[in-house]
This record gives sequence, C-alpha cells and structure tokens, in this order.
Amino acid sequence: MDYKDTNAAISTVTYDKNEIEAPTENIYEAISIIAKRANQINADLKKELVDKLDEFATYNDSLEEVFENKEQIEVSKFYERLPKPTAIAVEEWLNEKIYYRTPEEE
Repeated sequence: MDYKDTNAAISTVTYDKNEIEAPTENIYEAISIIAKRANQINADLKKELVDKLDEFATYNDSLEEVFENKEQIEVSKFYERLPKPTAIAVEEWLNEKIYYRTPEEE
C-alpha cells in the first residue's frame, strides 16, 4: 500500500467517538482493530525504510571513511515527515478501508 498519498492528519486531530465506534458498536473493539492495523502499517514502513537505507550502506570497518550521504538523509527526512501509523490507521478506519471480522459471528 502507498502510504505517501494518504490524507491522514500530521498534527493532532480530535475524532468523534461515535463515528469511530459506529462500525463495531464497541469502542474498545474499534480501538483494538485500529491498533492492529497501525502495527501493520508501522512494520511495512519500517521494512521499506530499512530496504532503502541498505542501498546506501557501506561495510567498511574504518571510522575515517564514515561520511554523511545526502541522499540517505533525504530519505530519512521524508519518512519522518509522513503521518504517524496510528493517524493512517484511523483514516483508513473512518473511510471503511479496513476489513475485519469476528469469529464468533461466523
């Protein structure tokens, strides 16, 4: 999934409790689903960032050859500016993009 094109809030936003709990009719279940999705998003973003930073990795043991790579810094800054995984998960929840099911009902 492309998290760069999300409309999730970067700053603090207050959400309506009733709107969040509406799909499940239970705020705790809704928060649990959002938290699990946020963990998935965080893992995806971390893997993507590590993969991109590995392209710049140098495997020299000499401390004298350590230098700052401008591209590496730009990649890191880009990921720092992305919305937090929880904000992305809440946006997906409110836009009904998260699929969930309860085994008790099946």
